[in-house]
Amino acid sequence: MKQCAVLFVNPERKHSAHPAYLRETGFIVHETHEWPLDGAVRNYHVVVVRVSVMNGAPMLAARLRAKPHFGRRLLIALVDPDIPLHDRRSAEASGFDDVLNDCCESRQLAARILRRIRSRAELRCALPPSLVGRSAA
Repeated sequence: MKQCAVLFVNPERKHSAHPAYLRETGFIVHETHEWPLDGAVRNYHVVVVRVSVMNGAPMLAARLRAKPHFGRRLLIALVDPDIPLHDRRSAEASGFDDVLNDCCESRQLAARILRRIRSRAELRCALPPSLVGRSAA
């Protein structure tokens, strides 16, 4: 079984501590500033996207979900904390599995990823050894 892999898409090139934390906890993490090619998502169980323009989030989610082989992979948006709740709900309704503040603790992001991975047996990835016994917050 493959180790759980995360694709962290950061088109703005804003510094984020999340990729380093996820690596430290045992996830395989690749960070990119470009949108993934169609076949690239096949190698990841989770796609985390830094979203800067919320009015484009629903279309972004729909386009990523439409990529070949995307399937039921986790799709998580990181957004500015001042984004209104109705915009967050719209993003979730359009295909994001979760919408979190970009400034959330990396531990919270990891917990959300673990909770969702555990609920989707079809993802079939090995959880990081350092997190297997912990309960997701």
